[in-house]
Amino acid sequence: MRGHGLGLYWRLILASMTSQMQYKASFILSSLGQFAATAVEIAGVWALFSRFGNLEHWNIAEVCMFYGLVNVSFAISDAIGTGFDQFGALYVKTGHFDRLLLRPRSIFLQLIGHEFALRRVGRFSQGLAVLAWSIVTLEIDFTAYQVFMMLVTIVTSVCFFLGLFILQATLSFWSVETLEIMNTLTYGGVECAQYPMAIYEGWFRRIFTFVIPLACISYFPVIAVLGIDDPLGSSRLFQTLVPLSGPLFLGISIVLFQRVGVRHYTSTGS
Repeated sequence: MRGHGLGLYWRLILASMTSQMQYKASFILSSLGQFAATAVEIAGVWALFSRFGNLEHWNIAEVCMFYGLVNVSFAISDAIGTGFDQFGALYVKTGHFDRLLLRPRSIFLQLIGHEFALRRVGRFSQGLAVLAWSIVTLEIDFTAYQVFMMLVTIVTSVCFFLGLFILQATLSFWSVETLEIMNTLTYGGVECAQYPMAIYEGWFRRIFTFVIPLACISYFPVIAVLGIDDPLGSSRLFQTLVPLSGPLFLGISIVLFQRVGVRHYTSTGS
């Protein structure tokens, strides 16, 4: 059944991509818009370092490593998580969630296969370009471990941000119009993770390490990728293991959505 579900997912994604490519000009313009909008962010980072020099212990190339990995990861999660990101407006508010409940497939599969947002390739490309510049500038002699940790950072970050989209969808069962607080964790989390967590206050770091594991999937594994000593004193073993909190966070989010959110759904009757 799992293999069949995976096959169905890929067919849904292929259908979504095919439909979007029917309007190639729209796709290109949307992608360029995403690229330009995120390019403004990195321009702000450059302006900051140009004016003030290093940011405590960190130079611009190291910060760009954080920036590139986080934006590549968020672009992937944003592309595959559109169904959950727009869940409140598309399904709960309109009552169309009833249709999903009647279909003989899991709710999660239907929502994750809702749309693969190709336009996110703009943010992905911009983040990848910044990441490539950072690697070239830092002249890191990558080991197999560092390559592995870079891949771990991307995968676990995708899990974390997708988990946030699912939590947002869960809250939609109680409130459709007042979900801006979740944007402080999704888009605000991206902004936060673009800089080393060590520059923030202690109370802030504790919240985004032990309550919302943003630092666990961005800061600590990137330290391992850079191959430097952590100013916060974490060990390599800790940096290697702590990204597991990303998939764990995703798993908890899925359980909350299915066992708490869905059970409290009240149809509009339309």
